[in-house]
Amino acid sequence: MRKKSVLKRIRQTERRTEVNRSNRSRLRTQIRKLRRALESGNAAEAQQLLGATVSLLDRSVGKGVLHANTAARTKSRLVRRYNQLSGRSAAAR
Repeated sequence: MRKKSVLKRIRQTERRTEVNRSNRSRLRTQIRKLRRALESGNAAEAQQLLGATVSLLDRSVGKGVLHANTAARTKSRLVRRYNQLSGRSAAAR
């Protein structure tokens, strides 16, 4: 027989794992959508998805799904690809 505290910890871990899995999945799907829009050259769709993706990355950091530096690196790469697509250079900004 396990202690009550151990059983509670197991339940908490299962709930947190499910929440984290859901958040991570939502984030990965959003990034995939943006990358597809960038690869297809659809600047209008990419612009719309970029803001939502950056926001979701920031929220994921707050929820502990991502490390802050990982999110910053991902945002930087996505924004750089968007700027190449839309014809903006980093120096122009």
